[in-house]
Amino acid sequence: MSKTSVHWLVGDRLPEHSAILEAVPGVGNVGKVLVDSLISKHPSRTLGWILNHDLPPHSTLDDDGLLRPPRLEISSVILPDGKTVITIGGELQPMTPSGQHEVAEAILSMAKESSSPQILVLAGLASEVESRGIHVICADPGVRKSLEAADIPVSREQPEAGMIGIAGLLVSLSPIFGVRSIGLVADTVGASADVLAADRLSSWIEEGLDLKLDLDLDSTEETARKLLETYEISGTMEEAMGVEENDSHGDFYA
Repeated sequence: MSKTSVHWLVGDRLPEHSAILEAVPGVGNVGKVLVDSLISKHPSRTLGWILNHDLPPHSTLDDDGLLRPPRLEISSVILPDGKTVITIGGELQPMTPSGQHEVAEAILSMAKESSSPQILVLAGLASEVESRGIHVICADPGVRKSLEAADIPVSREQPEAGMIGIAGLLVSLSPIFGVRSIGLVADTVGASADVLAADRLSSWIEEGLDLKLDLDLDSTEETARKLLETYEISGTMEEAMGVEENDSHGDFYA
């Protein structure tokens, strides 16, 4: 019996959209900074919550001072060119493998039901300071072929150490659900909130996938500042990622 449910606040399914962007806390918080910046800068609204029993039992106050359950939030964002993207993210992910599988499967099912054009899974890879690459990863030969036909190089050697958590599951399980999913992983120094890596990732998405996110360094820096304040209040990065402190996942994509 699944311990995951979707609680809709607006409607009962995803509206028409150009892409789903997913990011949870991870190495450098690259994807999370980008997703939170989109929500902060452009017109957006929360559509629903993904609830799972294996999320850390930490309820938090929202901007209106109301206590909300641990969750991943589903939001819609209207970009300057009128396109809508869906973002899925939060301050944490389930602490167990089963919980992470269930949430990934719920997201893929949602994407399938809404005929989503693509899921972009945003993450970071701990690298040397001089490394500034964006690694494109997929699990479907057809998706890889279409990307390479558009002159987008797809990594065939990375992730050498694997890809953990919801991020890796969304990419690797996507062919089973018939959903187009692409992992976009930015090299990062691994700081708690790597603004420069998030900015590079945003620019790559604009140029490579023609999604005009219209983010800038100022907006991502402000988001990063708020993110760090949140972690000071709510706990450690390891807790947010859903891993134990003695786990050694520093070289993994997450």
